Amino acid sequence: MNNNVAYWDRILRVLVGLVLIALVFVGPRTAWGHLGFVPLLTGLVGVCPLYRWLGITTCSLPQQRAR
Repeated sequence: MNNNVAYWDRILRVLVGLVLIALVFVGPRTAWGHLGFVPLLTGLVGVCPLYRWLGITTCSLPQQRAR
């Protein structure tokens, strides 16, 4: 499966995911914290199913071939 998430996008997703997960422990205990696992996992794996479904990619061509 080819990557469709660029390096900068992956870092941003991991950071957003960690912040949302941290909300469960330090802030209001809402479901938003549990949704942090979605950007965290897509950032770690480098593949976003929604991007694939919509035909979007933030990767350049050499990055896609690397996997």
